[in-house]
Amino acid sequence: MITLTPPAIDKVRELIDAEEDAQALRLGVKAGGCSGFQYEMFFDSKFDELEDFVKDFDGVKVVIDRQSAEMIQGTEVDFVDGLQGAGFKISNPNVSHSCGCGNSFN
Repeated sequence: MITLTPPAIDKVRELIDAEEDAQALRLGVKAGGCSGFQYEMFFDSKFDELEDFVKDFDGVKVVIDRQSAEMIQGTEVDFVDGLQGAGFKISNPNVSHSCGCGNSFN
């Protein structure tokens, strides 16, 4: 369904370890942004394996609701740390158009 690169796995693990109640990274899509949809990422401790897809990456759980799963099929999540800053980079092969800010897509 999705892929996390080794740098993304390491960063998510580090962030989950720093949170008190976090058990997984939830990745989803919601309506909004200037192109129609935007990604949401947050740490979650409540998920249902019957209603959510749960994927394990070397001990790091990623949770995706079934509705978002269709829109992010084949997506790669990376963590980059460079001169322009650090953050997660989402590469989604299903995107037909994205805005200039890179936070929303169609």
